Amino acid sequence: MGATTMSLTQADESGYFGTYGGAHLPPHLVEPMAEVAAAYEEARQDPEFLAEYERLLRVYVGRPSPLYLAPRFTAELGGAQVYLKREDLNHTGAHKINHTLGEALLAKRMGKKKLIAETGAGQHGVALATAAALMGLECEIHMGAIDVAKQHPNVVRMELLGATVVAVTEGGASLKEAVDSAFNVYARDFRDTLFAIGSVVGPHPFPSMVRDFQSVVGREARAQILEEAGRLPDALVACVGGGSNAIGLFSAFLDDEDVAIYGVEPAGEGLDTARHAATMTLGTRGVLHGMETIVLQDDDGEPSAVHSIASGVDYPGVGPQHAHLKDVGRVNYVTATDDETIAAFTALSRLEGIIPALESAHALAHAMKLAPTLSSDDIVIVNLSGRGDKDVDYVAELLSK
Repeated sequence: MGATTMSLTQADESGYFGTYGGAHLPPHLVEPMAEVAAAYEEARQDPEFLAEYERLLRVYVGRPSPLYLAPRFTAELGGAQVYLKREDLNHTGAHKINHTLGEALLAKRMGKKKLIAETGAGQHGVALATAAALMGLECEIHMGAIDVAKQHPNVVRMELLGATVVAVTEGGASLKEAVDSAFNVYARDFRDTLFAIGSVVGPHPFPSMVRDFQSVVGREARAQILEEAGRLPDALVACVGGGSNAIGLFSAFLDDEDVAIYGVEPAGEGLDTARHAATMTLGTRGVLHGMETIVLQDDDGEPSAVHSIASGVDYPGVGPQHAHLKDVGRVNYVTATDDETIAAFTALSRLEGIIPALESAHALAHAMKLAPTLSSDDIVIVNLSGRGDKDVDYVAELLSK
């Protein structure tokens, strides 16, 4: 492979993982982002900050989340034993609470009064609104109008938690436009506000900061599988949009070259159509939302319109650490279509009594292909990054058609 663990896991001082990342910002945002970077660097070395964060993960989120051997799902597939890292059992129903608590704690430490962010499926928005309520901070969430319609229960949750939800109607009215809208508001109001980015994307320090907060997923999974099976897994699988749940799981295993790692992107209605969000598979180098990364873009260099059945992964870019991991060959980036995702969603629901988020069902779809190719002694860990309560009405409508 040729890359050291340090180069895989740590950005340089400018926020680059290899040749991806950095902070590509308009001049008036350079100082605010430098302030966030300095504040986080100080906080992550402060034992009191870390102790309070870990305390909240334990008593508020309910960590550690279980690592569950899915016996009927495993038997149905044949081949490898499939374990699920049950991030769906966290408070608010997904992995997003892991980093929103950290962001809210940082905002309080910096003396900020308000949190602002984008959301796709609404899970980041709900988690951030939850953290803001806990910390006594204002909260404003920008969400594409398409996703507002698809994820109405999460909109209601955010509003019940005291957040203001802004429906974004420009362009494709989805996740990319929600990020644009939130950044524009933040640019006018950064003195009292922290932009709490919802994934390992954006300008430095956010790809590293969100990854650090999410790394609890991988640390727990590593300790749990060693205790349960006495060895490391043969493969890890997680869905990738921006990539926060995936890098959270992958981070603890990057140095273990015998552990195969798979990141699963949305192939949507097919890679031979324009209706997908397979950034790593079909994208090219570009700059998006303050970072240099791989981007799905048109001939003019503008981000392409994207599609996925899952609102949380319909994003035309990806976190820069993922782009670097693809370049060095440490992670295999594969795809799952909408139809494969619905089949996985239905299978886990009926075989295990666990209704997964549509985002997580992309990872399950690849596990359904991978497990039968392995032996019964092999182990696959799937990051079940969220639960599907938010998706049931939408899926029921799709299935009825």
